[in-house]
Amino acid sequence: MHHLSAIELREKFVKGELTAVAITSHFLNRIEQYDPQIKAFLAVFKESALKQAQELDARKAKGEPLGKLAGIPIAIKDNMHVFGEISTCGSKFLTNYKAPFESTVVRLLKEAGAVIIGKTNMDEFAMGSSTENSALQLTYNPWNLKCTPGGSSGGSAAAVAARLCPLALGSDTGGSIRQPASLCGVVGFKPTYGRVSRFGLVAYASSFDQIGPLATTSKDAALVMEVIGQHCKKDSTSIPEGPQNYLGALNGSVQGTKIGVPWKFLEGLAPEPREHFDRSLELLKKNGAQIVEVDLSLLTNSLATYYILATAEASTNLARFDGIRYGVRSPDAKTLDEVYDKSKEEGFGKEVKRRILLGTFVLSAGYQDAYYRKAQKMRTLIINQYKAAYKTCDVIATPVSPFAAFEIGSIKDPLQMYLEDIYTISINIAGLPAVSVPSGLSRDGKPIGLQIIGPQKHDTLVMAVADAFEKGMGGPFAIPPAYK
Repeated sequence: MHHLSAIELREKFVKGELTAVAITSHFLNRIEQYDPQIKAFLAVFKESALKQAQELDARKAKGEPLGKLAGIPIAIKDNMHVFGEISTCGSKFLTNYKAPFESTVVRLLKEAGAVIIGKTNMDEFAMGSSTENSALQLTYNPWNLKCTPGGSSGGSAAAVAARLCPLALGSDTGGSIRQPASLCGVVGFKPTYGRVSRFGLVAYASSFDQIGPLATTSKDAALVMEVIGQHCKKDSTSIPEGPQNYLGALNGSVQGTKIGVPWKFLEGLAPEPREHFDRSLELLKKNGAQIVEVDLSLLTNSLATYYILATAEASTNLARFDGIRYGVRSPDAKTLDEVYDKSKEEGFGKEVKRRILLGTFVLSAGYQDAYYRKAQKMRTLIINQYKAAYKTCDVIATPVSPFAAFEIGSIKDPLQMYLEDIYTISINIAGLPAVSVPSGLSRDGKPIGLQIIGPQKHDTLVMAVADAFEKGMGGPFAIPPAYK
């Protein structure tokens, strides 16, 4: 069953060729067999998943209507609330936090008949590019267990890559869906900001965060978007529009599509990723696309802009974790000040503390004008430059990551780790839709991805180009050899 796409699994369930219990049991067995090596999951909901599957089988037997995701197991990144389950955000601080309500995306998935199979590992509070910052466990890349799966949605990407589940949700603040998707050889889609409700998502940087799917095919990702891409009254940033017809937009063609490439911004790309990128463009050209150069010179400032604005928002968002209202309280604290200080000191990891300190600094008196306001102005300039670029092209293509998956522990310098997101961060700054789709394997057998970026609210166009590229590559990407 793990060789089938989510759409194929649903068709077999609807036709009566497979039961929801059989599908769910198959993937639970794969998790039991392989996850001890990969460590993608922080929690597996075996009992509740089988109960959901039994209810679906009963509904089908009665002839009741079935949703778009009926019978499909799906994993949830552990910063989205599933009612009654622990939401750790990969942090020691929240190991006692049981979600008192359901996130909008989980509610929509359940209403569509999806089976929530478990929670996946992540960098603590989604801060990282390798999932090494999880305070709970390390996650390994199914293509090479010495390597990181990327981050911060590394658990979701690794779970889908090893076919421990057909679908997973991740969150993307600066590339946290697309970068691990690229490193694990799966499709990862970051929608337009506001397309998917953030209600029930634990905030890192509220004006950047966006939930999206990780899947084995573009069609599967499109199917999930038809379910979760809906207006939500509980999220004030939610786009007030109904769901889009993603599957209907996938016509398999890029004939006449103008694809912009910011060549000057890509000058520092290493030889092997550059070869992959050039081959991907040739494939798109061969299938009828037109390649044009676009000016995105301001993207050289995107990294600095992001790490000023995102850390400022993180400093504000994480102030609520004080050991009183949320989180694990320090047992050694004797005064109120000690409760605050010791709980944060013991609860937060090194990277989270680093970003809180940086964010507090750029918001402090005397520095707000020098850093924060200047970064906000640069954000506006980047948004305007993207708008100008889209006057000459339909979508923009770039690499996803400067390298394939790197070995765990090999990047010690935080600044070097931040550079992993050099090609993804500007998309979050501008609130654009973008997808990572596998473009092949490196010489040492590790996946590399291509990124397609669209104008705001042109999510279906982005998915259509990704689907056409995937078909040009010969269909869905391979399964890691050890997990076939």
